[in-house]
Amino acid sequence: MCGIVGTLAASPVNQLLYDALLLLQHRGQDAAGIVTMQGHKCFMHKARGMVRDVFRTRNMRALPGNIGLGQVRYPTAGNAYSEEEAQPFYVNAPFGIVLVHNGNLTNAHALKDELFDIDRRHINTESDTEVLINVLAHELELAARDLPLTPKEIFNAVRAVQKRIKGSYAVIALIAGQGLLAFRDPFGIRPLCFGRGANGDFMVASESVALEGTAHQLERDLAPGEALFVDLTGKVHTEQCNEAPALNPCMFEFVYLARPDSVMDGISVYQARLNMGETLAQRVISTMPPNEIDVVIPIPESSRPSAMQLAHRIGKPYREGFVKNRYVGRTFIMPGQGARKKSVRQKLNAIGVEFKGRNVLLVDDSIVRGTTSKEIVQMARDAGARKVYLASAAPPVRFPNVYGIDMPTQEELIAHGRSIEEIRAYIGADALIYQDVDAMKRVVAALRPGLAGFEASCFDGHYVTGDVSLADFAAIREQRTSQGDEEDAAARSRLALQSGSEG
Repeated sequence: MCGIVGTLAASPVNQLLYDALLLLQHRGQDAAGIVTMQGHKCFMHKARGMVRDVFRTRNMRALPGNIGLGQVRYPTAGNAYSEEEAQPFYVNAPFGIVLVHNGNLTNAHALKDELFDIDRRHINTESDTEVLINVLAHELELAARDLPLTPKEIFNAVRAVQKRIKGSYAVIALIAGQGLLAFRDPFGIRPLCFGRGANGDFMVASESVALEGTAHQLERDLAPGEALFVDLTGKVHTEQCNEAPALNPCMFEFVYLARPDSVMDGISVYQARLNMGETLAQRVISTMPPNEIDVVIPIPESSRPSAMQLAHRIGKPYREGFVKNRYVGRTFIMPGQGARKKSVRQKLNAIGVEFKGRNVLLVDDSIVRGTTSKEIVQMARDAGARKVYLASAAPPVRFPNVYGIDMPTQEELIAHGRSIEEIRAYIGADALIYQDVDAMKRVVAALRPGLAGFEASCFDGHYVTGDVSLADFAAIREQRTSQGDEEDAAARSRLALQSGSEG
């Protein structure tokens, strides 16, 4: 999962890109990068860290030009610690291309061999984004050989790219002296939308909040398989570049990855979470009498809409029982389980009066590994709760994700191969209630008629691209094992969650 943005304006775009990346910071905290273009020359700055730390005044001054793109990185392929693998990526031929990518190519290793053996292109990192930019460069060179580069040739190149690459991808690229290109995978797994400002400035970004927060009006989302090209005059060209597109957006976006104030593929993320709370309430009612619950408490932050709706539905008070310390790093980047446990206590603190002597229903957006959930349940008990029930707004996470979310391996998932009762016993809750997969899909799909379906593989085990094998899971496991950590090679967990917990 990453956040990407591209823009073309009548004035310098460095500050505009910086502001947009701040609005997308929740999509990645490992690294950030911006490229601007002035004439045919590219100016780039990228480094590990948060946006506010990566870009200082001197860096911003060194990014001139009225067209550019940027990315906040949350690595799902390659080395999380290599600044060389931070995006954007650049190739000097043909034309000069700079590219940012959100997603994950499932056939990156095979493509790397093709690029070296057939296309005569060298890949220097483990990043699938470097593979992608070289495939695009090769196809652009073929499409525009001995021809001026027009939107027709660009779209022909994108068609060829889509025939070669598999997996999930939302892509924004700059072509030196030509303009800005964006395209989306034929399943629409990863989000991408675009709009204009009052002065005609153009922006394309992962989430609508990046547009709205920079005074741009959302026009629409890119359709699955669609490509968009904005030339240097600001004229927008679009074309469908896939023969069989079918919109299957990632359900994780609606569960907790996206900001609640975003609208993705016509679906309000906030409303989707409210709807999930409604169906979760039905599960609670069918599992236990509501009169056994004194209060409903969310685990900050993305579970709040679901928790509010659940409380309303069962007729119980909604209370804020945890205070979140926003100045502690996310738990998923802690080097080991010991550090993770310490961080949970540092990041969340219980308000004792909301727990003491009560039967509390905690609502989380999901339960992934179970380690953090276990700690939070114990925190509630330590605060004086008589009984602690836990409800998850997402179904059990039983399968790895291969489409751009660094999901743990199956062995690390608490729900893999375990019954609900076994999970409950591990977490230490008095009752555990999960969302129903089909109900979740139904209530979110109701917000967008005509939707083909959802990419919900970590819940249902169905991989929509149809090319995922056991070998892919083995490769994921090997990469996670071999990558290690700068300080502690024994453990590393990177599942980025919007909430204060990560299950």
